[in-house]
Amino acid sequence: MSINPIATKTEIYPQVMPSVYDDAIAHRIAKLYKQTPLTDFSSVNPKTDLNNLNLNWRERDLPECMRTKHVHRLHPYMGKFIPQLVEIFLRKFEPKLVYDPFCGSGTTLVEANTLGIDSIGTDISAFNVLLSRVKTFKYDPKILDKDLLDIVKKVSDYMKKASKETKIPKRLTTTNEYLNTWFAEQARKELLCYLSLIPNYRCRGLLKIILSRSARSARLVTHYDLDFPKKPQRGAYYCYKHRRNCHPVQHAYGFLERYTIDTLNRVKEFANIKTNAEVKVIHGDSRKVDLPENIDMIFTSPPYIGLIDYHDQHRYAYELLELENNEIREIGAAKNGQSDEAKIKYITGINEVLLHTREFMTRDGLAIIVVNDKYKLYDPTKVGFKSIGRVDRHVNRRTGRRNGAFYESILIWRKA
Repeated sequence: MSINPIATKTEIYPQVMPSVYDDAIAHRIAKLYKQTPLTDFSSVNPKTDLNNLNLNWRERDLPECMRTKHVHRLHPYMGKFIPQLVEIFLRKFEPKLVYDPFCGSGTTLVEANTLGIDSIGTDISAFNVLLSRVKTFKYDPKILDKDLLDIVKKVSDYMKKASKETKIPKRLTTTNEYLNTWFAEQARKELLCYLSLIPNYRCRGLLKIILSRSARSARLVTHYDLDFPKKPQRGAYYCYKHRRNCHPVQHAYGFLERYTIDTLNRVKEFANIKTNAEVKVIHGDSRKVDLPENIDMIFTSPPYIGLIDYHDQHRYAYELLELENNEIREIGAAKNGQSDEAKIKYITGINEVLLHTREFMTRDGLAIIVVNDKYKLYDPTKVGFKSIGRVDRHVNRRTGRRNGAFYESILIWRKA
């Protein structure tokens, strides 16, 4: 079957403006808000009628502690869907092997594992792959405790010793311009000390994630703008988050210590529900990656066009851990904008991924795609699928300073 992944401008662009698209969805969802949203996720089964489900959760319906349970908050990550959304569709369709070609922070893989479903994830981002592997790895509890607690103690001991020396030890210095610009001297030293000790331990991947999470919090930025800092904040400022004058962070050790304890608790909590289902995470381009030929379900949330630079949001991790940077191969990066040309390039990339993946899917394989398709770029017929359903929902944007109404659709396609 030959399918052209490149659509013309006439085929791509909607006949209605984005505001009309959002208003239409908002009107339908307003009616659903009068109903009780689904909170008993274990009740979903193959007979569940998706059309009757209210997935428009408010904070009181689905509090943050549930949306960020166990390893789902091992590290901040913008642009991920909530785990309950994955759980619903995995319970509904009961795949044997689910694939996420844009696995991001690994939400699909984690949820599939808890349900005993084998999963594969691919991502072009080295950081995303590291995070997904760390979340789904099976740890030895004794090694886990020893490694995570021992390294923070050694950092404390070493920094006390180093403070008494007249010359700064080499392991506490760097020529990296980003690290020297975005971190206070003491914070940078503490992070570099932790980094230098990681090779001595077995849980290296997990230690790198703790280090990255600590680095994110320890940057010279305002407390209310951890997501989109434009420049280092070196002096006092009025903090919109705390409603008082604040100072940028000067130390990193407190974060290393706090996130070590939090990570231990989260990994152990996940271990209690983790199954032996296989999880494979691939670092590669989803348009070309080799896959097994028995994928019976895709569950993914592709990058939204012109919204997030996925490499840049974790720049501190790339610089500190010296990770391979593939940002020029990102699909739909924010820096590419939302011009007509960017839209064509975006949907061409998405379609190439879906066409490639389709070749490895079972005869009646499903594609469940979570999108904000206000430009109506997604067309199942162009990639060898047919639409069999769709669910729209309102997303309460509770994080940072992003307060606007936001809607997403769950497209349900079957291989044609």
